[in-house]
Amino acid sequence: MHTVPVQIVRFVEEHQPSVVECVLIDAFGHQWSFIDKDAVFTPEILDAKSCYPLPGVVACEVVREWIDENGRSRCIIDTERPWDVSAKNGEMQFEVFLDQLSSY
Repeated sequence: MHTVPVQIVRFVEEHQPSVVECVLIDAFGHQWSFIDKDAVFTPEILDAKSCYPLPGVVACEVVREWIDENGRSRCIIDTERPWDVSAKNGEMQFEVFLDQLSSY
């Protein structure tokens, strides 16, 4: 399993655990928004008083890897497994640079 970094940008709802919004930036610079429980993105306990933005991660699987025409390693990641995380529009696959990923 891998993780890709995100920025936790705001508190959404008081819940147990709290619900927050985070942003993933893909290889094209597109920002993808996710809303889910804080525990999906960070081990920290967050609330409305937390100081945003904060770093976080989304767990993912690498679907495909390649080297682009500029020599950069890219990949398609899928956030459906292991935690069934999707962007607000339902998308679960994203193209990112391979060096954005960390092993979990």
